Amino acid sequence: MRDLLETKLARFEQLERDLCDQDVLADSTRLAATAREHGSLSRLAGKYRSFKDLCQQIAEAREMAAGDEAEMRELAEAELPDLIERREALWDELLTMTLGGEDANRSRCLMEIRAGTGGDEAALFARDLFEMYKRHAEVKGWKVEIMDASATELGGFKEISLAFEGEGVFRELRYESGGHRVQRVPATETQGRVHTSAATVAVLAEPEDVEVNLTPEDYRIDKFCASGPGGQHVNKTESAIRLTHYETNIVVQCQDEKSQHKNLAKALRVLKSRIYDQRQQEEEKRRSAERKGLVGSGDRSERIRTYNYPQNRFTDHRVGLTLYKLDQIMSGDVQMVTDALVDHDRQSVRDAMGGLD
Repeated sequence: MRDLLETKLARFEQLERDLCDQDVLADSTRLAATAREHGSLSRLAGKYRSFKDLCQQIAEAREMAAGDEAEMRELAEAELPDLIERREALWDELLTMTLGGEDANRSRCLMEIRAGTGGDEAALFARDLFEMYKRHAEVKGWKVEIMDASATELGGFKEISLAFEGEGVFRELRYESGGHRVQRVPATETQGRVHTSAATVAVLAEPEDVEVNLTPEDYRIDKFCASGPGGQHVNKTESAIRLTHYETNIVVQCQDEKSQHKNLAKALRVLKSRIYDQRQQEEEKRRSAERKGLVGSGDRSERIRTYNYPQNRFTDHRVGLTLYKLDQIMSGDVQMVTDALVDHDRQSVRDAMGGLD
């Protein structure tokens, strides 16, 4: 934990120097990426600097408390409880801000929601999840952008990709990665029987351009006509874009925009995020022993949630959380769930690390 914070502080200080570098200032793309990363780290760096300052003050106060001068001992002993309390509070804030590891403070991320088993009902559930996250983002003040969507004739989604931007987006939304199961009576069910369907959610940190450098030689571009439900053509021009990355064989496509240029820009953002995610997963495999101890790791093969409509019951299986407030959660009140997961994660890290002294 301390090593991670030191690394983040060193990175922040490097970014401060970069923002004064003439080469960076002359490159608008690099400057924008540098400023964005600097902004995303500024709160963490500021709090960690304050934390280190408090640790220094506590060390000095303890040294005075152990000294020979009675007046200085009294003064130090009077100051110590407040200093320690402030340090503990800051440490809790730092723990929360660093849950999620290296990417905890990303201000942009992508979310991919895909219908699983259950046919049309699964696609409708995928739409419901999309609407839930969209409303949650509105409450949080996050920006949401649809990157690509594959709709069904009944109004559901076979899959939909979203981009989120705002403070804490990846740190909070990463808990949504995994398998989501719904139990309810489908609108098409004539006998009132409860069906079980599923959808999967993947949340990917969106890297800066300087972190994943792609050239046109790294991928193949295929252009085709965008289509809607049932194969109906949305337009006659080849505005839809499919990218195939040669090295990893990752394939992405975007057809949500009428402009080929805009679809290409979106597809490149998704491709870079998937490449970055794959690299991170490869790194995580090398640290698999450490990963096993993490709660809510976001393993996409894992069933993390059950949404039971007849009982108005929401269950997160990772921490045994059950709430009979499904209607509120589906209306966008996801924060109560996120807070419970963050608290559990933070306590797990705190227990594993022991005390600060």
